[in-house]
Amino acid sequence: MTTTVPTTVTTAAESLVQIENLYKRFSISGDFLEQLKLRGGKLVREQEHVHAINGVTLDVRKGEALCVVGESGCGKSTVARTVMGLLSPSGGSIGYQGKRIDNLSDRQLIPYRRKMQMIFQNPYASLNPRMTIAQTLEEPVRFHNPKASAAEVRDKVYEVMQSVGIDPSWGKRYAHEFSGGQRQRISIARALAVDPEFIVADEPISALDVSIQAQVLNLMMDAQEKRNLTYLFITHDLAVVEHFGTRVAVMYLGSLCELAPTKTLFPSPRHPYTQALLSAIPRLETGRPGHIKLKGEVPTPVNLPSGCVFHGRCPHADERCKREIPQLIATDEGGQVACHAVEEGRI
Repeated sequence: MTTTVPTTVTTAAESLVQIENLYKRFSISGDFLEQLKLRGGKLVREQEHVHAINGVTLDVRKGEALCVVGESGCGKSTVARTVMGLLSPSGGSIGYQGKRIDNLSDRQLIPYRRKMQMIFQNPYASLNPRMTIAQTLEEPVRFHNPKASAAEVRDKVYEVMQSVGIDPSWGKRYAHEFSGGQRQRISIARALAVDPEFIVADEPISALDVSIQAQVLNLMMDAQEKRNLTYLFITHDLAVVEHFGTRVAVMYLGSLCELAPTKTLFPSPRHPYTQALLSAIPRLETGRPGHIKLKGEVPTPVNLPSGCVFHGRCPHADERCKREIPQLIATDEGGQVACHAVEEGRI
């Protein structure tokens, strides 16, 4: 049984970050002269855009780890960067504790910068090579606490370095003197230094060895418990999601396909794309369904297909799927899915 859900699915008390009908377009048309084309003897201006995000609606609840998954190019990192204000949305809105923030100026966003921090995929690229680790960690503390004394800043940096397993005596070293796992710990320390409420982690462990991945994940989970953090965790590693995530949002070609609690999504995915995605996880257990091999090619985000963006590869697609965009509907398992076949009871 399924029912249509409202745009906002959690109450203001539960929701920390609200993403409403979010769109993001990237122009690939070049400059004005490159956009001019001769068509039928007339000079016309043609513009092309990459449709990176298409009407995504999400609420990130306080204290949870919401994982966003999907294949490369599905728009999950673009969602992360747009939420953090590194990219401006082309449509829709982003709210923090019920207040819209995507339309604020840089100065107006400063109070939210302290509450919202980000951990990037490549720690070496996100750390200033000309600054020591101590300088890197002191900078945000000084910026957000201008009245703090030098001793208070040093004490805060010392505390946060210890909390992530970094020897405070390493503070005089530079980023290139550390391993990838150590650099990612430094990046986590920088995010924690200002005592944030919400952290966006954009594939923070994808460049690390498996053993180091486990250490960093455990570190993030410990920090979440001790500091009451909320995570928006971007990843393509489904095994990590099963271990780390509270809820999972599955994206395909810029659209949200399914949103469900981790404990129900993995044993019983509803959307055909989610089923194919989860079937690709290597398993040692016998008796599990085999790998679902999708047919066809992934459409280009420049020219999106009509209707459901997945209909060209979906084994359950019909004429309605080709012409009508599915909306998120609630499921009995406490999740949401955007699929006509699920709504009609065909799967």
